[in-house]
Amino acid sequence: MDFGDILKHVEDAGFLYLGGFHPEARQTLVLIGNAGPQMWQNFSSSCDTGLTTLDQWTKTTIKNLADAIDATALFPFDTPPHPFLTWAQKSGETFTSPIGLSIHPTYGLWHGYRAALVFERNLDLPPVSTTNSPCDDCVEKPCMTQCPVNAFSPQGYNVPECINHIKTRNGADCLELGCRARRTCPIGRDFHYSPQQTRFHMSAFVKAQG
Repeated sequence: MDFGDILKHVEDAGFLYLGGFHPEARQTLVLIGNAGPQMWQNFSSSCDTGLTTLDQWTKTTIKNLADAIDATALFPFDTPPHPFLTWAQKSGETFTSPIGLSIHPTYGLWHGYRAALVFERNLDLPPVSTTNSPCDDCVEKPCMTQCPVNAFSPQGYNVPECINHIKTRNGADCLELGCRARRTCPIGRDFHYSPQQTRFHMSAFVKAQG
């Protein structure tokens, strides 16, 4: 099975190829995830099976995928956690944005890593799409100025300030439509999440922070 066949299996499962690299001479790590509505549509339509959380659905779906293509699946929610952001940097397909999130040249800030597929063979991966971050040519950098509570700064991301804002009436905009700083990025606007998907992720974010 070549990379083209693997990619078709990944896409048929509702996921996207988000980069890859060779950790060892005869090993390949492929990052897969989501951008836009496809994964959410697949997840939503499967909720009547009892797989009611995204992590559960992701694990079941991707383990079935991994079995079909002779790979081992690793997940961001494994314990102990895997260094997905480090792997993303090694792939050369994503960059660190001014607000600290990974930015993709096509999908912008609207992508997420759902798993890594490890193959015990050397696959011919497609060439890296670009060596330049899209943020390099962004002069205004609106992501740094549009947060209503200035949660993003050169010192880092003030998570408590962000959470406190989302929990208030004034934070309904961020809860329903997504982080305002994220929404102002001009890259990948065609891949914005739907309001239903956004509320799901934002509500999970607030719950995870207590």
